[in-house]
Amino acid sequence: MSETPDPEVVELAGKVFDLARRGDAEQLAAYVDAGVPANLTNEQGHTLVMLAAYHGHAAAVRALVARGADPDRVNDRGQSPLAGAVFKGEDEVVAALLEGGADPAAGAPSAVETARMFGRPDLLERFAAQ
Repeated sequence: MSETPDPEVVELAGKVFDLARRGDAEQLAAYVDAGVPANLTNEQGHTLVMLAAYHGHAAAVRALVARGADPDRVNDRGQSPLAGAVFKGEDEVVAALLEGGADPAAGAPSAVETARMFGRPDLLERFAAQ
């Protein structure tokens, strides 16, 4: 039996996903602290961490990971937040994810493979040191 989602819950989830895209670390932290799942995913399997990472918001990534968000959780296409940050050239986000325990080999393509594709020997060296 399929249950229709509560419109208020859908609206709240949309608001939280927008906070991740905008990088509002303080508000994201408050919502997660109040009970919003740190690994909340949207219809494409993007987590709050993925959205914050892809949009270049290192502080939001740190806030979410500090509250239990999985830095390696892949979306429905198998992409990791770290690979997305490498793709976007978001070095501060890469650092935040690595500090949070992200695995450079997670996902497909992985962050390692993405760094190779984009000619980032500095990141390959950093990943090898993990």
